[in-house]
Amino acid sequence: MPIEESRIFTKDSRQPDGEQSIPFRQLQDVEPLADSFSRKFSYLRLSLTDVCNFRCRYCLPDGYQSSGRQHFLQRHEVGHLLSAFSVLGTRKVRLTGGEPSLRRDLTSIIETTAATPGIESVAITTNGYRLQKLAAQWQQAGLNAVNVSLDSLDPRMFHAITGDSRFALVMDGIEEALSLGYQAVKVNAVLLKGLNDVQLDSYLEWIRSRPIQLRFIELMETGEMSELFDKHHVSGTVIERQLLSNGWQLKPRGKHAGPAQVYSHPDYLGEIGLIMPYAKDFCQSCNRLRVSAVGALHLCLFGDEGIGIRDYLQSADDQEALIGYLRESLSQKKLSHQLGEGNTGVTPNLAFLGG
Repeated sequence: MPIEESRIFTKDSRQPDGEQSIPFRQLQDVEPLADSFSRKFSYLRLSLTDVCNFRCRYCLPDGYQSSGRQHFLQRHEVGHLLSAFSVLGTRKVRLTGGEPSLRRDLTSIIETTAATPGIESVAITTNGYRLQKLAAQWQQAGLNAVNVSLDSLDPRMFHAITGDSRFALVMDGIEEALSLGYQAVKVNAVLLKGLNDVQLDSYLEWIRSRPIQLRFIELMETGEMSELFDKHHVSGTVIERQLLSNGWQLKPRGKHAGPAQVYSHPDYLGEIGLIMPYAKDFCQSCNRLRVSAVGALHLCLFGDEGIGIRDYLQSADDQEALIGYLRESLSQKKLSHQLGEGNTGVTPNLAFLGG
């Protein structure tokens, strides 16, 4: 059964009534956040919850399992976090989950994010079940980019993969985002051998007349999904070869862009993005960091335990200490993940950090 929203967030886990985010004082001449390999980090993926109401077989096939009462970051903590990261060069923020729209204060968090000086792009990754209803509200709050998970254009296959029957509602949400003129509307599909890996033609026809960036993501192994990975993993090069043979061309990588290799074609309004974490040198251009919903900094989706930073998010006076701690923590970031060696790190599932 789907999780009841009323049971997910109590008043104690949301922003207290009337409390406002206190802006950090700005520091002058601060060097951008960088690691020991000279990679600079302008992109932050911020998880707002690890709760999700879908049961995707590659993530939460048994549904969300609570590990006890969660105290997710509150709005004022998010404000302090973003202020520090923006001083350190963060320009793009993606709000993720779990399913971030399960947060009742999501719109106000979007407002806080968009109002942070230095933040140029505010995006969200969602399963889309509330998109049709809230897309206009989110846009007014400052959201300018939407990523929707859509693992099949076949309603039956969609249900088989996600465990949810609201295919039509998700599709209506995507159309609503397009009609509102969001700066970017992207659709994510996790490639699953034997399930959706033969649906490229249907996807291409769908984006022929829609300005959607359709992104195929290689299935990634996590701590709980080794057996499923062995059965359903397929390389994104299968899609890449088909695109190149049909006149699609690789585009230059955009400023603050994520890891996708993006292809365009003159006959299509839409684009295709390929995210292939098992490809050689995938981590070479890494520009993103992750913070969990409980305030832990994760240097890699498939890295070691998170680094607790929540104690530095309680007061604006802690900004300098937080900046120093973030710089110190970046020295621990490794050159690459070790997925190729079967080391999936501590990530139990993709809902844990938003993928």
